[in-house]
Amino acid sequence: MVLEIDKLNVKFHLEPIVVKAVRDVSLKIKRECLALIGESGSGKSVLGMSILRILPENAKVEGKIIFEGKNLLELKEKEMRKIRGSRISWIPQNPATSLNPVLKVGFQVSEAMIEHGIGKNFAFEKTLKLFDSLSLRPAEEKAKNYPCELSGGMKQRVLVCMGISNDPDLIIADEPTKGIDVVKRNAVAKLFQKLKDVSSLLLITHDLRFAEKLADRVAVMYCGQVLEIRDADEFFKEPLHPYSKALLNSLPPKLVPIKGSSPSMVNPPKGCSFHERCDYVKEICREEVPNGEIKCWLYA
Repeated sequence: MVLEIDKLNVKFHLEPIVVKAVRDVSLKIKRECLALIGESGSGKSVLGMSILRILPENAKVEGKIIFEGKNLLELKEKEMRKIRGSRISWIPQNPATSLNPVLKVGFQVSEAMIEHGIGKNFAFEKTLKLFDSLSLRPAEEKAKNYPCELSGGMKQRVLVCMGISNDPDLIIADEPTKGIDVVKRNAVAKLFQKLKDVSSLLLITHDLRFAEKLADRVAVMYCGQVLEIRDADEFFKEPLHPYSKALLNSLPPKLVPIKGSSPSMVNPPKGCSFHERCDYVKEICREEVPNGEIKCWLYA
């Protein structure tokens, strides 16, 4: 087991309201690619940022995130800095705004290693090897470029180089296909296939076709809750939770919209968060959520 999340709750205090972004989530990440899927605003990115403790100060996080026998939520910031970017790395969703525009990209990748105690010369040599392995060629020339001199796809690869530079145990990739066209999406998929060979991968995405290409397992998130966890092959062949079915039916070629609208995360519904939109709702669904990998009373 690489990382285990146990009964995680995340709330944002925005006076006078409280946004309940993640609610009672338990999740195990193995040596695999686990795709965390769901609509935008379901709490996926918040969960990812909770692991690295990079949420804003108004966030209150409760529960356990166990990594190498330690609860990350209880570590001092000095200890957390040794893990963040080294043992667990983050690939942000927007390459255009995630790189420093006034620093050369080679320096930015090397800096990620130097920060964790690697010598400057070795860090730069490794940066060039990473650039070459991800087709940023000629590596020495690309390393001297500023972000504005690179295409969106190249900037994405620079962020990947940064994410894998310290040989992490877990890579968290947040919406890697956001704003990317179909051709570039295929290139990014090939890139992330390589990442699966070197590290465990938590893939946060609402791009279900991208997840289908990469994932070993799938976790479906809705209104802060994880409603279904399945092997990817089984999930995309036959999803079981009513929300999962509706989500896949909303894709081409069926294009069936999900009826109703997502509930408020300020006042989320009691019980199953999908019950107000579900065709199979029972009275107990309005009160309780069953345990298990499929949180639906149809299968409890």
